[in-house]
Amino acid sequence: MPLPCPSSPLIARGAALVLLALLPMQALSETATSADGSLLVELNKMEEIEGGGCRAFFLFRNQTGKSFAGFEMSLAILDGVGIIDRLLSVDAAPLPVQRTTLKLFEIPETACSNISEFLLHDITSCQPQNEAEMDCFPLLDLASRSSAKLVK
Repeated sequence: MPLPCPSSPLIARGAALVLLALLPMQALSETATSADGSLLVELNKMEEIEGGGCRAFFLFRNQTGKSFAGFEMSLAILDGVGIIDRLLSVDAAPLPVQRTTLKLFEIPETACSNISEFLLHDITSCQPQNEAEMDCFPLLDLASRSSAKLVK
């Protein structure tokens, strides 16, 4: 008895049915990923400002599946030798869902070259729109494209 040819309509129909059966599972997987996504906070760059300060550019990439009406961080700024220079409160809200948001923050009287690290000390507010405050630490991913590190 001859074996079925790969171009046989029976085999093509069977492959199509398998693919159709797998589509709902793929959609569920993508939904879970977007709902369980991360909030990336990236120190993108720093630049000196007139008067001896530093301007820090932060990108917030919100892939959590939620918009945030409130999002505030407390950052410890470490100097060139790793000693805490000061705490900086950063209000980054609002953070729309599935969007990248740019926020600029000025650090007066501190040269960018004298900042070695930003330590995420605390998240003082993390409130999804129309929901109660929540713990955002598990959602956060930190990155830096600058000479200074951004760490938890």
